[in-house]
Amino acid sequence: MNKGRIIKGVGGLYYIAANGLVYECSARGKFRKDRITPTTGDFVTFTVLDRKNRKGALDTIEERKNILIRPKVANIDCAVITFAAASPNINMDILDRFLVLAEERSIPEVIICINKSDLAQDKSNIKKIYGAYPVVFTSAEENSGIDELKGMLKGKVSVFAGPSGVGKSSLINRIIPQSNRQTGEISRKIERGKHTTRQVELIDAGEDTYIVDSPGFTSLYLGNLKPDELQYFFREFKEYIGKCRFADCAHIHEPDCAIKEKVGKTIPQERYDRFVYLYNELRSLK
Repeated sequence: MNKGRIIKGVGGLYYIAANGLVYECSARGKFRKDRITPTTGDFVTFTVLDRKNRKGALDTIEERKNILIRPKVANIDCAVITFAAASPNINMDILDRFLVLAEERSIPEVIICINKSDLAQDKSNIKKIYGAYPVVFTSAEENSGIDELKGMLKGKVSVFAGPSGVGKSSLINRIIPQSNRQTGEISRKIERGKHTTRQVELIDAGEDTYIVDSPGFTSLYLGNLKPDELQYFFREFKEYIGKCRFADCAHIHEPDCAIKEKVGKTIPQERYDRFVYLYNELRSLK
């Protein structure tokens, strides 16, 4: 029995990377019987049936540490939340929603990548507001910051997420030139990317490093969250949760709130304000 990782699934066949080779495997009948669907990113065991032609049968799927639904991919190590410094400008509301979703999906590492950094007016403000996260400034156009980003992704399976037109495919092209991802010019009128990647695949970046070839999270809907769960997905809050006067503190109006006490100190005012906004939004949906 061999161990590997599914890097792509096409038409009921699964391509499993193991020991530097890729095997084409079909899933055994028990998966259909048990209504289990193997997913890109799954760690699996498989049996080699034809070593010469690298054919095999998928036997078992190991427990997943996390899974994204759109795109459908499992065992993500890192989310690269990507925005452009300009054209289109950074939308803080969307950025905060991406961060909440990444935390809610239990993705261990989250990086904020600001592409088109040659257009940036002020880089310090982003780092000030989002100091709880690694922030990297890149320019796919000028090939700057790429080595730093590559170093941060080494040995991980990473998914890029962000609005259309921020240069996610261009960054992947720089990180993995052989991937030759299709890119398009930005429509100046609507400032949206003309090209959107559809098929979910893990692109081999070498040294046990993979990048998910997908547009990342395609839905920013937070309505499935309960308002009192939101606090756990703001990384800045974590060391203060449970230290408030009231056990069910919502961190909005209550006295002796450990989180409110840190606003403007170790918790940026902007992040707290976004928490309050999203909390009230979730309450209105319930």
